[in-house]
Formats: sequence, C-alpha cells, structure tokens
Amino acid sequence: MAEDLKNAVLEQFCRIVGSAGLVTDAEEIAPSLVEWRGLYQGGAPASVAPADTAQAAAILRICRDQGIGVVPQGGNTGLAGGAIPHSTMERPQILVSSRRMNAIRELDPANYTITAEAGCILADLQQAAEAADRFFPLSLAAEGSCHLGGNISTNAGGTNVLRYGNTRDLVLGLEVVLPDGRVFEGLRGLRKDNAGYDLKQLFIGAEGTLGLITAATCKLFSRPRSLATALVVVADPDAAIALYSQARSALGDQLIAFELMNRLALDLVFRNITDTRDPFEKRHSWYVLMELGSAQADPMADQLMETFLADNIDSGLVRDGVLAQSSSQRDALWRVRHSISEAQKMAGAGIKHDISVPVSKVAIFLRRSEAFVSQRIPGVLVVAFGHLGDGNMHFNLNQPENMPADDFLALWSELSREVHSIASDLGGSFSAEHGVGTLKSDELVRLRGGVELALMRAVKEALDPDGIMNPGKIFGPS
Repeated sequence: MAEDLKNAVLEQFCRIVGSAGLVTDAEEIAPSLVEWRGLYQGGAPASVAPADTAQAAAILRICRDQGIGVVPQGGNTGLAGGAIPHSTMERPQILVSSRRMNAIRELDPANYTITAEAGCILADLQQAAEAADRFFPLSLAAEGSCHLGGNISTNAGGTNVLRYGNTRDLVLGLEVVLPDGRVFEGLRGLRKDNAGYDLKQLFIGAEGTLGLITAATCKLFSRPRSLATALVVVADPDAAIALYSQARSALGDQLIAFELMNRLALDLVFRNITDTRDPFEKRHSWYVLMELGSAQADPMADQLMETFLADNIDSGLVRDGVLAQSSSQRDALWRVRHSISEAQKMAGAGIKHDISVPVSKVAIFLRRSEAFVSQRIPGVLVVAFGHLGDGNMHFNLNQPENMPADDFLALWSELSREVHSIASDLGGSFSAEHGVGTLKSDELVRLRGGVELALMRAVKEALDPDGIMNPGKIFGPS
C-alpha cells in the first residue's frame, strides 16, 4: 500500500476512533508487537482501539476494502503467537485492540448470566459476579491482565475446567463483527436454543480468524460457600490418576480442581518467585493441588477434604499433605501453581508443550515423552505440570546447564514434533488450551490434515474470503 494511502487510511481510522483510540508511535506500539515470552515479534503501523461495536464494524469495512490484515489483540498473554502480526506477511496489518471495549453491559443474577465486552479483564468479570453473589469460574494465571475476548478466541481452559468446563462451555451468546463489517448479534442468555446452527461455536477457539468478537453473554454459577484446598504428595503420576479416580467417586461435582506438578516445577517457583515457600520439610517427586467447593457454609468443605485425605493416607495413595487453614494459605498454595510459567521464563530458555490426552493416559504420556527428551538431550530439565483432571498437561523443557540457549531452542521443532506425536498416538491433542496461532500451524497440517483441515479451510473461505482476519494464524502463511 502506497505511503499516501497509508496516511489516508490512518486518517479514516482516526475519524472513527478519535485520537484516544489510534496509536501510530512505533515506541508506544512496540510492547504490543512482542509475544509474552519474546518468541514472536511482528510489525504494524497502527494499533486501533474501537470504543464500541459500531466503530469496530467501520474499521473492518475499511480493512476489507483496502486489503488490510486485522490482528485482534486483547491482553497479549497468549503463548502461541496468535495475537502478534505475522512477520512474513506482505499485506499490511494493523492491531485491533479490545482495550477500550471493557464494559459489563448486563448482569442478570436470576438468569445466572453476565454480558461483557471483549476487553473486559477476566479478574474484573470475576469480581463483578462475586459482587452479585454469583461465580464466574474461568480462572487462569493471567486473569489479572487477559481479556474476555482473547479467552473466548482461544477457548481458554484454566484450573476449574474439571467442574465447569472450558470457555466454550461457559459462553451462551456472542456479538461478532464479521470481516465485511456486518454484525452477528447473538447475545442470547439461553440454555436451550435449537434454531438452526449454533453459530457462536464457529468463533470460539477460532483465534480471531473468522471475525472480531466484541461481546459475550456467559454463564454464572452459585458462589461456593466453603472451599477446601490441599497440596498432597503422591508417588508418581499413576498414583495421581488413582487418587483422582477416588476423588471423583467420593466427592463428585464438589471437586473443582485437580492439578499435577513435578518437583522441578516447584523448585523453579521457590527459587525465582518471592514470598513463596515449600510447605513440606522434605522434597518429593510429585504433588497434587486439589480443591473442593461446597454450596454449604464452612466447615463443610474442610470436613469433606479431611475425611478424603485421611482415607487415602491409610490406603497409601497420599504420602503427605497440607490443608489450607485460611484464605491466605489457600492463596499461597495457588500462587505456587500459578507462578510456574513465570518462574520457568526466569530460569532460562524454555520449550513449551500444551497437550491433552485421556486422563487414563497421562502417566503413559509423561513417561514416553520424558524418556525421549532425556535421551535426545541428556540433562534436559523437564517441567511437567497441568490440569490432570481434564488431561491437559504442560510438558515444558528448560535448557541443560551446559547447553547454550540458542542450541537448545534450535531443537524446538524436532522435540515438539515427537512430543505431539506421542500425545496424538494416545488419542490426544497437540493443542489443549493455548490455541494454534503461529507456533503450531505446521502441526495442524501434519496431525489434523485431510477432511478435518479441509472443513476448517472451507469455513474460513466462506466467512473471510479476502483473508483479512488474523492472516497467517492457524493455517500458516499463504
């Protein structure tokens, strides 16, 4: 696009969103063009932030007419490069930020729903629900900065999927600006609606490749009146799976979270994150962080947890454990779990995998994958943790002490290809909760090709024939 046309288009954007919604200064845009880990860096002449749906629609109409790529961006907390302009694209691209569309439009306690705009920070949405004596269960480490639109676009998971489901299960309706500027007005707070195709599902997990999510109506739940949180020691992942089975049988839907972590994951946290400490006197190989929630007031959840742990200490499945005695102790236990990714980033070069397998196959996956990477790179540091209750594991690797970071990162593709193949062979997925983005587009072709990929491409072509929406993501550069 010629320079004079660039300036003319930027002037059009400015007329739509005003000076508060347009950023063209390179230094000011720069932080938005780098992925959280520094793995991807792109370029864009502008970041445009609409204040409402009408402004968003006007922006997309201009982009469609001018052939400009649209990269939707929320809190920029993604780990697959999905919110960063693709560096090899010839067409110009702009960021479309949701930062100014951050209102909660409606909270309906009687219908147990909340309608919020795409730029609403997840923690703010949680707090609004709590103020109405309701509970929004989506919870993840980045909840203080991630945006609802990004959560929906990546079908975020988090720690409460076991009881409440992924983001896909929490969304009842969507408002989406289509690539041609039309608006899909689907903000319906209905649990039952069989009027044709469930169109909102097309945009959940689509990573902004089919349209720009501007608002959503989501489910709320009754707020737990009592919580019980425990960090327990288990012998190995097989024992953790057995304990999980016992927990599902004994506790049913009161089991909210069941997180598995290896010792190295905790070591990184205690070494790099201030105000964290090991609650155990001895070091152990594997830990489970589990949480119960009861609709009944204290001390119901604590009593249930104490009985469950006592029974499984007697059986030998639980080797040691600590039960949080206050909200501050509960927060401290969860801080350890939520700080693993940050601690790993501080510890040096890392290679991350976000896979899922059937819960019954988690231990097999971990054994096979660790055997492979340890043979390929002697001394590699395996940081394994994740949501055992839904089969989603983060099988992350840190560089050996005697290996340069660049040499280690050069093996990313080779290592990931085998780790993803192991997950796939076990009936799993190479992408569980962080999306495909740029990072895994080659793996989508390799592991989900044929009819499945052809259907995805057909949907993309039907909704975005000009290919302006988040170009290069999911399907790779074209």
